[in-house]
Amino acid sequence: MVTIRLTRRGRQEDPVLSRCGDRQPQTPRRHQLESVGLFNPVARRAEVKLRLNVARIEHWVAQGAHMSERVKFLLTSFRKQGPAA
Repeated sequence: MVTIRLTRRGRQEDPVLSRCGDRQPQTPRRHQLESVGLFNPVARRAEVKLRLNVARIEHWVAQGAHMSERVKFLLTSFRKQGPAA
């Protein structure tokens, strides 16, 4: 089963969470199918806090992928931002 979830990247003080589809459980050697966006919870000034490829997320969900609860929340908030984001 493919799951769209957050994966941690970056330094310890500067986490960046990217979304990916995984076929394996969360292990250090998991296989990333495709990156479909990024979430930077500590974005500063002009840095992008949330960037998503909604079309690709919808494609994976149509193919049977599941989203984690956090990904569902972030997708909902991203859609509420509107086209200006």
